[in-house]
Amino acid sequence: MSGAIRDLSQLLAQMKPVLQDGVYALVCVSHDAERMDLPALVRIREAEGWTLVLEESIAQQAQLTVLFRAAWITLQVHSDLQAVGLTAAFSTALAQAGISCNVVAGAFHDHLLVPFEDAPAAMAVLQAMQQQAANLSVPS
Repeated sequence: MSGAIRDLSQLLAQMKPVLQDGVYALVCVSHDAERMDLPALVRIREAEGWTLVLEESIAQQAQLTVLFRAAWITLQVHSDLQAVGLTAAFSTALAQAGISCNVVAGAFHDHLLVPFEDAPAAMAVLQAMQQQAANLSVPS
């Protein structure tokens, strides 16, 4: 893929985390559920059922049990799907700040689902990581 970045230092320096508007819900529905017509943003088939990520209001309207109430952060950097270390770097930094993180990798960007109430702190951690990496990559 053209434009995809594989180098970890460049990925960190160019992360550009963006907090998406809204509240998101992770739910699980059975394999034979009639709920598959819901406008999910992510669908993952597991042995136990379908995990869906959708807007919280849609989950509530459908009377689904919300397993995780999340804020959605997108890393704007175009990460190569074979890049090594990006997930480990940001998940370690978030863990050190006491913030859980569920990751969905798209073809172009990584998407982080963090507890909704921790979104400002998560953004601060990610922005500090990016700034530190950018400062290290500036030639002297």
